[in-house]
Amino acid sequence: MNEPAPVMPSADEQAMWTGAPSQWQNLWAWVACVLLVPIPWALWRALVTRSTRYQLTTQRLKTTRGVFSRVTDDIELYRVKDTHFQQTFWQRMVGIGDIVLSTSDTSTPVVTLADIRDAEGVRERVRGLVEQRRDAKHVRELDVGHEAI
Repeated sequence: MNEPAPVMPSADEQAMWTGAPSQWQNLWAWVACVLLVPIPWALWRALVTRSTRYQLTTQRLKTTRGVFSRVTDDIELYRVKDTHFQQTFWQRMVGIGDIVLSTSDTSTPVVTLADIRDAEGVRERVRGLVEQRRDAKHVRELDVGHEAI
């Protein structure tokens, strides 16, 4: 579900994509309601999913979560080291997937954007923006491991 982009704090930062996890991730919760558990649990899961938002700008990836209180986490795009796309059989059936970002950020070394529509396309957009941001900041990743010695 795409929403209008909010105003950015920096004049040169533009929103490139805004999205949220798909409610398909709650399918088994609803099935469980029919078979085992009360409906309020599934409603809570749907509310948590609805309260999660991702915004990709030209400079960062912003993740906002929370039903009653909010937590917002930003990852600067130049810190993204690698992108990974994964899709289960069920995700493939409904056209969603997961994007996993490996970063050099110490607080969040792995960021997962779960159950995203057109996840492959969003991943490619992220990858392109990461390269643009690295070029703009003149940043390169240097991996030093035992192979280099």
